[in-house]
Amino acid sequence: MIRANIKKKLLCDKNKLWDIITDNTNYSWRSDLSKIEIIDDIHFIEYTKNNFPTHFTITSKSKLKEYKFDLENTNLKGRWIGKFTELPNSIIEVNFTEEVEVSNSIMKLLAKLYIKSQQKRYIRDLEKELNK
Repeated sequence: MIRANIKKKLLCDKNKLWDIITDNTNYSWRSDLSKIEIIDDIHFIEYTKNNFPTHFTITSKSKLKEYKFDLENTNLKGRWIGKFTELPNSIIEVNFTEEVEVSNSIMKLLAKLYIKSQQKRYIRDLEKELNK
């Protein structure tokens, strides 16, 4: 299993942070996506700018504590775990972990680097949206 983690302390309104991350109807702040298709309350599909779909199933959603989902596409299968810790002075530490199994051996070599770059991009996009 390939595992990648990113942590970041954000000075922001905690409710705004939670809403941005969990509102799948508002994805325009994500520079990596062309659209999100909402299937029902716990299932959605994200499409990259190249229209490559990844299917998600929300497995846990506890406001400002934890947000988890399983994910799957033709290249990988795994889970994403988001943990939120409130710190003093309106600082929220986000701790995002992605764990995936990759079927293609060539993809295994590149998967961790790709996931790490995606995590950095996500945090960059998130910070930009929080500062609007």
